[in-house]
Amino acid sequence: MSLSNKKRAPLNRTINISDAEIKSYSANLLKLNRQAELSEVTGKIINQDLFEVMDYLPDNFVDLLFLDPPYNLNKKFSSINFKEMKNNDYELWLDSWISKLVRTLKPNASIYFCCDWKTSIPAYNVLKKYFLIRNRITWEREKGRGSKDNWKNSHEDIWYCTLSEQFTFNIDAVKLKRMVRAPYKTEEGAPKDWQSENGKNFRITHPSNLWTDISIPFWSMPENTDHPTQKPEKLLAKLILASTNENDLVFDPFLGSGTTAVTAKKLNRKFCGVEVDQTFASLAMKRLNTAEKDKSIQGYEDGVFWERNSLKEQKRK
Repeated sequence: MSLSNKKRAPLNRTINISDAEIKSYSANLLKLNRQAELSEVTGKIINQDLFEVMDYLPDNFVDLLFLDPPYNLNKKFSSINFKEMKNNDYELWLDSWISKLVRTLKPNASIYFCCDWKTSIPAYNVLKKYFLIRNRITWEREKGRGSKDNWKNSHEDIWYCTLSEQFTFNIDAVKLKRMVRAPYKTEEGAPKDWQSENGKNFRITHPSNLWTDISIPFWSMPENTDHPTQKPEKLLAKLILASTNENDLVFDPFLGSGTTAVTAKKLNRKFCGVEVDQTFASLAMKRLNTAEKDKSIQGYEDGVFWERNSLKEQKRK
């Protein structure tokens, strides 16, 4: 199904893909019907149902496993419809594929699992069976519908886990550049733990597990797609930089429109992804081609994550 027939506003930067592009890009999508070697899946998008390919994936090849499965909601993903389950059934569904992915992880691998408030508990129940749970990241998402009889859902969670006590965490790679409202000075009058830049005062701070600096992709952002649950490149960049080194491999078994693979490529990491929908898998390939020339990640400048999404925005404040 083409995404190019939708009418867009003149300034809309959402990535389109035509039927001809889908045909062209899908020729380079991988299909597995036997045990695969690492070289066969590295840098590839596998266009199949995860349950068809789990047993064919290599052993111990993943440095970072990023899990963003359908939340337990009724949701349409192009050609795929996901139906809400009872909590116990959803937990069993999670266990049915997480248990089989454990063998794909290196001994020092890290795991990040995305969920909303409703699926956070069943996810925790499954993850604790196989991994060491180290933290839960909560990130603010501006989008979301309001409710007349409940609080508006404006956050999501990410469970951070490792397979063992040996793991990568690059703290200096994910520090945040935050504006200083009331800057302290030393007795000599020099800045204390902050610096001035372009007339503004900033401090480089350690990252916490509460993220309020993420913008959901929307129509004016060049990374935006029509995928209904697209994650921002900035969010993936934080996880990838923190928990991998260059040339490590990032695996996403629910790749969607390709944000994980695209961000990994921009940050000089290897990648592999599985996506069942041909349109979104082809869209991911198109985005990967663009990433060959454009390595920019909105909200990430000069090796530092900005408080909001761009350097220009900070200068305007």
